[in-house]
Amino acid sequence: MISLEKNLKTVQQRIASAAERAVRDPRGITLVAVSKTFPAETILAAHAHGVRHFGENRVEEALEKIPSVNQQTIRLTNQPTNITWHLIGHLQSRKIKDAAPLFDFIQSVDSVALAQKIERRAALLGKTIPILLEVNISGEATKYGFAPEPPEPFFDAVRTILALPHLDTQGLMTIAPIVAQPDDPRPRSAFRALCALRDELRARFPERTWQHLSMGMTDDFEAAIAEGATIVRIGRAIFGERD
Repeated sequence: MISLEKNLKTVQQRIASAAERAVRDPRGITLVAVSKTFPAETILAAHAHGVRHFGENRVEEALEKIPSVNQQTIRLTNQPTNITWHLIGHLQSRKIKDAAPLFDFIQSVDSVALAQKIERRAALLGKTIPILLEVNISGEATKYGFAPEPPEPFFDAVRTILALPHLDTQGLMTIAPIVAQPDDPRPRSAFRALCALRDELRARFPERTWQHLSMGMTDDFEAAIAEGATIVRIGRAIFGERD
C-alpha cells in the first residue's frame, strides 16, 4: 500500500505537470483509476488517498466488487458513498441488465443498438445514465467503437442517440494505438483527431456541451492531456502490474 500511495502521488504530479505544459487547469482533468482485477481492499486504499473515480472493464467482475466497496466506504465514513464507477470496457447487450443499475457512468457506448438497449433499461430503472460515445478513431480492426468516417453516418447515429431521454451524452472516448516507442506519433495523432471530432459535434449539436474527452492511459496520458483530455484512465501506473 506504500507503493500505491507513492504511485498515486507520482501520477497526480505528472497530470498536473502535463496540464501546466498545455496551459490547462489540472482540476479540469478527472483521474479514473482502472481497478480491474484488483480486490476491494486495494480500491479502498486508493479511496483513502483521495481517489473518487474508478473504472472497471468487466460487468461480471464488478457485480460483487462495486457493492462491496460501496458498503465498506459507507461503513468507514458513515456517509453515503462518494465513488463514481465508470464502465470502460466493451459492454455486451446481455450484460446491460446488470450494468445499468451498477455503474454511474458508461464510457463505452459503441453503437446505436447498444444505446437504445441501455435507454430501455434506464427507463425501467427511472434513472438517467451519463455516457460517452466510444470512437475507433484509429480504425483498428481489433478495437470497438463508432467509425468516424464517412462522417454523415456517424453524425446520423449521434443524432439518434441524443434523442434518447434517459441517456446523457457527455462526450467521446477512444483507445489510442498501442506503440512500442514513446516517440511514436500515432497516439497523439489519434487524440488530436478525437478532439477535432468533438469540436465538429459541438458545431452540429450545440444543445450539448460535449465536455468530455476520455483518452489516455498509463503509457500515453500526458500526450492525451496535451491534446485536450478531460478524463484519463490509468491503472498500471497506480496499482502496478496485473497478474
